[in-house]
Amino acid sequence: MTPTAPAHIPVLRDRVLTLLAPALEEPGAVLVDATVGLGGHSEEALVRFPSARVIGLDRDTEALRLSGERLAGFGERVTLVHAVYDELPTVLRDLGLDRVQGILFDLGVSSMQLDESERGFAYSQDAPLDMRMDQTTGITAAEILNTYSVADLTRILRQYGEEKFAGRIAARIVVERKVEPFTTSARLVDLIRSCIPAPARRTGGNPAKRTFQALRIEVNGELDTLRRALPAALEALSIGGRVVVMSYQSLEDRIVKHVLAAGARASVPTDLPVVPDEYRPWLRLLTRGAEVADVTEIEQNPRAASVRVRAAEKVGEAA
Repeated sequence: MTPTAPAHIPVLRDRVLTLLAPALEEPGAVLVDATVGLGGHSEEALVRFPSARVIGLDRDTEALRLSGERLAGFGERVTLVHAVYDELPTVLRDLGLDRVQGILFDLGVSSMQLDESERGFAYSQDAPLDMRMDQTTGITAAEILNTYSVADLTRILRQYGEEKFAGRIAARIVVERKVEPFTTSARLVDLIRSCIPAPARRTGGNPAKRTFQALRIEVNGELDTLRRALPAALEALSIGGRVVVMSYQSLEDRIVKHVLAAGARASVPTDLPVVPDEYRPWLRLLTRGAEVADVTEIEQNPRAASVRVRAAEKVGEAA
């Protein structure tokens, strides 16, 4: 069977598959691609590991349609499910699976979502302020802008966007929405630019970047979802199973770092001569800190510029 031609370039494809390889080489191994997107990583896994099976999750119905087309040639080795990744335990239970051997999280907004201007993720194009990864449900970015209080807008801009001028931007949004509700991105971008002093606008790229990130995280509940999903994913791994997480901003990476580091530490004093089995580390870290893309990878795939990769192997059960 000849795999379909790539529709996009998966970030750090080779490195990700190398990290997962020892687990996926096992006969009958199951890989959960928790954010299947356009299916690039899954396709390569199916090619490299002929006995492996992929369960692909995504909250975006259009992503599932496109990845379904891309992976159709692999037949029953692929199962695609419309679900958010914190629903993984339910998905596995419904499929009759107790444990899996590999789990991949490729977090954040996908290339497809950025490229489709009508989704409203890209601040460089005027588009409806939607930002829902699952367009079948949930609140839009426009509804947040038009209904949240100054305090709540300030909170999400500061907490999720790490925006220094959060209070100023939030107050201006509330004033301007009384004149006319926010519906498209260009007006919001102009407002943000006017709220940020000129010296601050000269560095750090587009001044709207942080606000758009904050709105996207709030719309999709990304950080809370990750906090629920990662422990559940680790519990679903078999012994010897591996997890790889690709983050694109510091807030996500911080959560991943904390969860994996906690599992890789003994939960007793370091000077204890003998550590009881139930207190031994149950994860082994596979990356030294967070790995980043090299210059060649970034030249070939600019989206790789912000990626941070962390991986771990499950060597025991959590106490």
